[in-house]
Amino acid sequence: MHPIRPNPSENACHPCRDSAETLCVLGIGNVLWADEGFGVRCIEALQQRWEFAPQVQLIDGGTQGLYLVQHVQQADRLLIFDAIDYGLAPGELKLIENEDVPRFMGAKKMSLHQTGFQEVLMLALLTEQYPKEVLLIGCQPEEIEDYGGSLRPVVKQALEDALALGLAALRRWGAQPRPRSRPLSEVETVTFAELALGRYESQRPSEDLACRSGDERFMPAREGL
Repeated sequence: MHPIRPNPSENACHPCRDSAETLCVLGIGNVLWADEGFGVRCIEALQQRWEFAPQVQLIDGGTQGLYLVQHVQQADRLLIFDAIDYGLAPGELKLIENEDVPRFMGAKKMSLHQTGFQEVLMLALLTEQYPKEVLLIGCQPEEIEDYGGSLRPVVKQALEDALALGLAALRRWGAQPRPRSRPLSEVETVTFAELALGRYESQRPSEDLACRSGDERFMPAREGL
């Protein structure tokens, strides 16, 4: 692919060159609870496979809640990946845009991180520092009550479609995605190397050695015990 060379006769203030917008790509969720980690895994895959223009930020938002507000406020355009309970078939994707995003994320919460991120969006609105455009790419989870689990196959397959949709939006926004020319070192990754998808899945303990539903010391007492 050949680079597009600017025409010297064009206006020097052409938006594609001198007024690059800040683009924030945010994955939220918890990789320790199976499909809850969908958003973070999307960010991980994007960073591993693609490079972007300097104004693009890839952020592993995890479950940070209000700590993410500065990223939202500084973004001209915001792309969000998350696992969302739409009441659809597992692995089905749904796109929500602009003013519908904060309302939708608060309609049917799946976990505490969604409550926190809805507050982030509302705070950005109240401070009048809200992105010009917001796109939420959400995936219907199959399983989230599996501590230490990974993405279920149907959700892992949907991740590829979600990335394609996200890249299409980023191209429209001027992010200039291009296949990565070199692999990342462990210190460059947005997620901890110990939690990288392949390593996380390959090192999971057996059913006999690890609790799958949480720490039993803090679980509600079972009837009859």
